[in-house]
Amino acid sequence: MTTGSTAAAPGERVGIDELLERVREGLDRVEAPEAFEAAEGGALLVDIRYQALRERDGLIPGALVVERNELEWRLDPQGSHRAAEATSHDLRVVVICNEGYASSLAAVSLRQLGLHRATDLVGGFQAWKAAGLPVTATP
Repeated sequence: MTTGSTAAAPGERVGIDELLERVREGLDRVEAPEAFEAAEGGALLVDIRYQALRERDGLIPGALVVERNELEWRLDPQGSHRAAEATSHDLRVVVICNEGYASSLAAVSLRQLGLHRATDLVGGFQAWKAAGLPVTATP
């Protein structure tokens, strides 16, 4: 996917549904069981849900929690504010939001930073939970 392939042209008006459709064309989105297997194989699961949702629904064990507004700074392997887990542009990253909408936009943003293996979870945390995958209560 090229970084400019999903953006609207100057002056073009694009609604969010069309934008989501465009950005998802360039993502190899994963279903919950595949995300679980990817994590087992070393992929980084990144939970971008806001705190109230994490408190209400719980956490995915081992997932890195990064608020959406900090995502690019924390995941840029060259960034001065990067998380310790942001080790390489080759890192496989699966972004998880609540229902799988914001995570698509976030994954494309990470790809624009050079994280070419970034993708997101279809259906988000709710799909993970519905699949019966591990969830822990927030402390």
